[in-house]
Amino acid sequence: MLASGLLLVALLACLSVMVLMSVWRQRKLGGKLPPGPTPLPFIGNYLQLDTEQMYNCLMKLSKRYGPVFTVHLGTRRVVVLCGYDAVKEALVDQAEEFSGRGENATFDWLFKGYGVVFSNGERAKQLRRFSITTLRDFGVGKRGIEERIQEEAGFLIQAFRDTCGAFIDPTFYLSRTVSNVISSIVFGDRFDYEDKEFLSLLRMMLGSFQFTATSTGQLYEMFYSVMKHLPGPQQQAFKELQGLEDFVARKVEQNQRTLDPNSPRDFIDSFLIRMKEEKNNPNTEFFMKNLVMTTLNLFFAGTETVSTTLRYGFLMLMKHPEVEAKLHEEIDRVIGRNRQPKFEDRAKMPYTEAVIHEIQRFGDMIPMGVSRRVIKDTKFRDFFLPKGTEVFPMLGSVLRDTKFFSNPEDFNPQRFLDDKGQFKKSDAFVPFSIGKRYCFGEGLARMELFLFLTTILQNFCLKSPQAPQYIDVSPKHVGFATIPKTYTMSFLAR
Repeated sequence: MLASGLLLVALLACLSVMVLMSVWRQRKLGGKLPPGPTPLPFIGNYLQLDTEQMYNCLMKLSKRYGPVFTVHLGTRRVVVLCGYDAVKEALVDQAEEFSGRGENATFDWLFKGYGVVFSNGERAKQLRRFSITTLRDFGVGKRGIEERIQEEAGFLIQAFRDTCGAFIDPTFYLSRTVSNVISSIVFGDRFDYEDKEFLSLLRMMLGSFQFTATSTGQLYEMFYSVMKHLPGPQQQAFKELQGLEDFVARKVEQNQRTLDPNSPRDFIDSFLIRMKEEKNNPNTEFFMKNLVMTTLNLFFAGTETVSTTLRYGFLMLMKHPEVEAKLHEEIDRVIGRNRQPKFEDRAKMPYTEAVIHEIQRFGDMIPMGVSRRVIKDTKFRDFFLPKGTEVFPMLGSVLRDTKFFSNPEDFNPQRFLDDKGQFKKSDAFVPFSIGKRYCFGEGLARMELFLFLTTILQNFCLKSPQAPQYIDVSPKHVGFATIPKTYTMSFLAR
């Protein structure tokens, strides 16, 4: 009895000390960090947050504490930026200070600071510079990649024709097509649509991407130091990420055996050549781990974001058949039925451009942004952010900023058109982020979205098994990513 009593006293004493330390720490930083709810030891602001609705919870906190506030995700202290003004001030006006990469616990389990997306400092700069240059060398932004997208669109149209108007889930039709474009750059070739390994890779990507949007995924972001050792859905996500790394590593080995330094076939070859050139540089960032992780970054990002956007887009068009009808009219008038769409057609198709922008705005693919980190002590507005402070630039709050988009919860392509029906840009259109670490795949994604959407609608009418008024366009999950609900649809030949 005495021993258990002493243990209880010791535990209470420890808890009291931790609470006092937490309060002292907050007071020490008080008047410096942005305001926010008071955290508890270990769990932070967990009790004020709903992991099922993390984005909405953070937006509610912004109404109470303002557009810049502090929240504790477990032991992680994060400064949250809401609305166009705050995000633009940080990522553009103070771009250098906010150029660090914050945590994404699920992906960090695999990447651990390697690769172009989740790295920091000189590594991030060198890998980003190399990736942009190499993608350009393999045709991104040029006629070469446009022809590759057009070719892949042709395969997709045939695959849809083969369904003979049956109701299908379009998920893997779209991800196979989009993935083949980036695969032709990083691996030097496309996959056959029936390739079982390819389908397995796509399931791994979709599974791990969806996990980051789930309640468990958001819980993992708070308590990953404990949860990574426990059973649960996170273990399946790890398995999927590991499977993707293993595949890329095998591809790299194949390239190593057949490499011709004078004739690079793909992104992997170009990286291997750079590795040879820098083999005597002790500070080089061009080594095997960065090769595998950067290749996986490109393969993953080049597959999931565009295919998920298209999937959400189809759902919106079936919900709003009057929008689809206007798209058909513009496609028929500008392109006709006898030739494939070209990217240059975009300049004469303001309504199509407006619809694509509204799909991206409404779909809000990465609502909380990819987290940032300040790389030095930073004064931001009236606050002080110590070096290393994590930052969430809430891209969804910019895409729904009422100063730029009236009734932002409505799907309305007209918001991107002026009084004369011409396309109208908006500074608050930031699905690819802004500043020093914006998504450098933006140009490729824009080309894919335009060419795939116009080619599909040139050939098909979209049909849902439900009447438009019964189609539910609310997302299945919203966390790191926004995931649309699973649905079926029919592609009816025009």
